[in-house]
Amino acid sequence: MGGELLADPVAEGRQLISQAAEQGLVMRALGGVAVFLQSAGGQPRLVRSVKDIDLAVAKGNGKAASRVLQEASYVADEMFNALRGSRRLLYHDPRNRRHVDVFVGEFAMCHQLPLTARLDIDPLTVPREELLLTKLQVVKLTDNDQLDIYNLLYHHEVGEDAGAGIASPFIAALCARDWGLWRTCQLNIGRSLDNLGGSELDPGEQKTVADRLERLRGRIDAEPKSRRWRLRDKVGDKVRWYDEPEEEQPGGE
Repeated sequence: MGGELLADPVAEGRQLISQAAEQGLVMRALGGVAVFLQSAGGQPRLVRSVKDIDLAVAKGNGKAASRVLQEASYVADEMFNALRGSRRLLYHDPRNRRHVDVFVGEFAMCHQLPLTARLDIDPLTVPREELLLTKLQVVKLTDNDQLDIYNLLYHHEVGEDAGAGIASPFIAALCARDWGLWRTCQLNIGRSLDNLGGSELDPGEQKTVADRLERLRGRIDAEPKSRRWRLRDKVGDKVRWYDEPEEEQPGGE
């Protein structure tokens, strides 16, 4: 059996990732837990609360993830897992009144992202590019989503090469193939720039984040677009370009 469930969701996320590794399973964090883990000293510049834990495993590893959570004393949401278990699992920690949401092979909310294709790049979280995209793809941006975008871009440089904190070509390539994802990302970059003045970042920090947002926006727009993208662009906003997320939202809030 696993150890005691920790009250701190960030520490508990680390513990679950470690317990999974002991069983040969690559499991990584996303959501608010991942934002903490990707911040200098584990402390995001802009404070935000974290309640639940979001995790990701590769396609076909749902049963292995379930085994890790059950051994750690989490309680399965049997109905949810029976209906969606091939791509998403839900477990509860009644003592700490939180849940663990496990994405299996994909991240499908407002848009579908290849969340687990590069799962072994970082030792604790999904890659920063995918983590940022899970926030930029939210059509109805929450306060925490906005804080997460600012935190990630404050703590990590946006650059062209694969070694950059956040590699803009990877994000740009995904947006160039999916007009809907491009549209939502560009809308949220614009919103983030508009809302920067109301953040608790000081003027110098706001400039840093604004420069990185502008660099990312420019790189996304400069990427050559696919034929499918160009055809969809002719339709524009006349047809809804995003999916309505399931009622059960990912945790990390």
